[in-house]
Amino acid sequence: MRDYEEFDRNEEEQIGISHFPDQMLEITRVEKKKGRDSRYTIYFGEYELSVLEDVMIKYRMIKGNTFHKNELEEIVVADEKQRAYVQGLRFLGRKARTRHEIAKKLKEKEFTLPIIEEIVTRLEQEGLIDDTLYAKEWTRQRISNHRKGKLWVGQELRQKGITKEDITEALGEISVEEEWNSALLVGRKKWNQIKGDLTEKKRKTYPFLMRRGYSGEVTRKVMAQLELESSEEEQEFEEDFR
Repeated sequence: MRDYEEFDRNEEEQIGISHFPDQMLEITRVEKKKGRDSRYTIYFGEYELSVLEDVMIKYRMIKGNTFHKNELEEIVVADEKQRAYVQGLRFLGRKARTRHEIAKKLKEKEFTLPIIEEIVTRLEQEGLIDDTLYAKEWTRQRISNHRKGKLWVGQELRQKGITKEDITEALGEISVEEEWNSALLVGRKKWNQIKGDLTEKKRKTYPFLMRRGYSGEVTRKVMAQLELESSEEEQEFEEDFR
């Protein structure tokens, strides 16, 4: 199997067939194009057509076989769909993406909306796009590893085109304790970095946590814990000097 990630649409030039005569045409020569995208030029005498290897094999486009212009129009559409599919695979080869993200990338490559819809649906059916799973994995990673709150993560998922239902389900799998621990760790780090008295630490840490997407309730609980820890540290310090 050829490496789909080597496909580069920018290197190719799809030659139209509008100038082809409306009659049966015989393939006189088949030639592999230079590059790594496995495209072939199919010659019908003075006329030529460029297609992907997969399309050439599917339609048995070999020397001596004949095709009517109507059939070639069908092949051109099939080639366009295959190019969109390969481009989708290329995007997915880099990292997991949502349906919305793949559709956006294909639109940037100037594929038509009907083809984009067909291709993203095909990728979903093949299990290569799974917005539900993506939302869950993204949520856990952002909260556990990047110390972001649920509000922040929910907004990110909306921007990625995830449905409200999938967002709710993904956020629901994060326990109160998990988000609390995430907020406490990042809040404590910020608290300790701030120079100044208790008032200064509170003034800067509270909005810091809110900006990271933690709710007011979570933030207030974290602040209370940090104040308690600070008070205990002061008491220990005083006891050491008694």
